[in-house]
Amino acid sequence: MAQTVTPEGSRPSHMYKVVLLGSMSVGKSSLAYRYVKNDFRELLPTVGCSFFTQILELDEATVKFEIWDTAGQEKYQSVCHLYYRDAHAALIVYDIAKKETFSRAKLWLEELEKKFLPDEIVIALVGNKTDLADEREVTTEEGEDFARTKGLLFMETSAKSNHQVNDIFMAVVQELLRREKEKAPRPPPHGSSTVDLRTSGTRTRCC
Repeated sequence: MAQTVTPEGSRPSHMYKVVLLGSMSVGKSSLAYRYVKNDFRELLPTVGCSFFTQILELDEATVKFEIWDTAGQEKYQSVCHLYYRDAHAALIVYDIAKKETFSRAKLWLEELEKKFLPDEIVIALVGNKTDLADEREVTTEEGEDFARTKGLLFMETSAKSNHQVNDIFMAVVQELLRREKEKAPRPPPHGSSTVDLRTSGTRTRCC
């Protein structure tokens, strides 16, 4: 459950940890940088993990994202579980122009499924680099079909052209907030009251 603070008379505030997973050079760092800085840079491969924060002032709540951008190189994969421990959401990213990164995305999902129960984490499958449409090796339908069978959010993006970058993070936020509402205890019906017979003066008598 996210850390939640609700001062009296104000809207709730949530903090969520989000991890980006995927092969090297699929654009995880560029996606995070575009989302947080609204800029695009060709970034060097991440060493270990890099960290971003983003605060969203929404109508229903204030949301703080802690975004953990993990390294895609195989030599770091043995320690990646340390970074996505206690995560509330994960973006599994692949490059639409590189089929093998889509296959690798499926393996990342298997790793998450070993660590989390289905309702413990929001997972989005992200096909990045739509600006390379002429070099596409993974169709939109392939991504949609796989996400549907696994119950994942799905969207194609481009950090370079800023295509649907904000949209995928917002979809994750909305799903996290929806789950928060489902977990929240429901208030009793207006005007109803509950009497605990064990603590009242009421005595029952058989026959």
